[in-house]
Amino acid sequence: MENKIENNASFKGLIPFLVFILLYLGTGIFLNMQGVELAFYQLPGPVAAFAGIVVAFIIFRGTITEKFNTFLEGCGHPDIITMCIIYLLAGAFAIVSKAMGGVDSTVNLGITYIPPHYIAVGLFVIGAFISTATGTSVGAIVALGPIAVGLGEKSGVPMPLILAAVMGGAMFGDNLSVISDTTIAATKTQGVEMRDKFRINSYIALPAAILTIILLFIFARPDVVPEAVSHDYNLLKVLPYVFVLVMALVGVNVFVVLSSGVLLSGIIGFIYGDFTLLSYGKEIYNGFTNMTEIFVLSLLTGGMAQMVTREGGIDWVIKTVQKFIVGKKSAKLGIGLLVSLADIAVANNTVAILITGGISKKISENNEIDLRESAAFLDIFSCVFQGMIPYGAQMLILLGFAAGKVSPTQLIPLLWYQLLLAIFTIIYIFVPQISSKTLNIIDRKLIINNLK
Repeated sequence: MENKIENNASFKGLIPFLVFILLYLGTGIFLNMQGVELAFYQLPGPVAAFAGIVVAFIIFRGTITEKFNTFLEGCGHPDIITMCIIYLLAGAFAIVSKAMGGVDSTVNLGITYIPPHYIAVGLFVIGAFISTATGTSVGAIVALGPIAVGLGEKSGVPMPLILAAVMGGAMFGDNLSVISDTTIAATKTQGVEMRDKFRINSYIALPAAILTIILLFIFARPDVVPEAVSHDYNLLKVLPYVFVLVMALVGVNVFVVLSSGVLLSGIIGFIYGDFTLLSYGKEIYNGFTNMTEIFVLSLLTGGMAQMVTREGGIDWVIKTVQKFIVGKKSAKLGIGLLVSLADIAVANNTVAILITGGISKKISENNEIDLRESAAFLDIFSCVFQGMIPYGAQMLILLGFAAGKVSPTQLIPLLWYQLLLAIFTIIYIFVPQISSKTLNIIDRKLIINNLK
């Protein structure tokens, strides 16, 4: 049945989203005051979203059947379903590759060849590669954190600087990885290709990364050079990560890329006896289940967003924001501000993108902003703040490895990569020549690739 409720701008339409955010945020603040570890991650996001959906069913106009049809329309939107399937495949690839020893080999390869004089630089680069290859900043931090703390204690490099290098590298990959849930959410909510978003994003992120490396070269020289140690690694086990990255950038369909990556990691695991056929299947399923929360959250927020849109909540936000927009520059900055505030509120960059993605797309369309840029801005600004907020999972886990020796106030001023990424993004926004030149380069590459 077609829903006949008119889409008039209304603050009332926004209430379910506010319930979702305030419940999620309020629970985190309350538990944090009680001293609960990882307080902002104790209430699963889908539960908070479900509460918002219940409120929508109670306060919105129309029959139960009409509202339920609207909800299902949002859940079953092709972009939402596509995003969910990609999540499952990305989870399977990450878990299977880790189970066959890919992460350990990657870390050991990097640690073996880090020049002892440049520990912080090496940790940044390794963290960037691991997070780009695996699509998770938390995974990179968990893999590198204990090693970084040990190297920091031996070298005399200030521990906050060592940890900041790890955090910067981890957030670099979280932002750029083609299998990161933030990238998947950003590209699918804006309806653009991952390859195109990656290229725009990389023009902004690479200068920030290079400048960070230069600063680490200058300011993170060790007082005592640790002894160089060789670790066991296997180049073949690093191959799936390189394969997936290259294939995605070439423009191969993401489903083919991730499925091939799962298969390649499985074959390598079989060769080295890491898997039996049965255990391989179990690892794939473990990868699926690791994505359960974000999978369910995407479905629920998709349904809620459709109800909120139909009731006029999204239009209300757009009209309110539009009052402060005087052109493309302020519109782009507005998109960044929206997702930044959402991430500060919910302490989860993927959730922040899911909340603000639909609004950002409409703002972009209303102000003739290239949707590839809006996808990049969503990912960049959410990752900048996710890597800086003291109550984010990344910060809490990383500081946990330091066992109380480093506080957030010591670490945040040294998060050079995140700060530089924000600065370079703002420069990109306010210097239109950079934006137009970047888009022209990307468009030319697309034309050449299509001709081939």
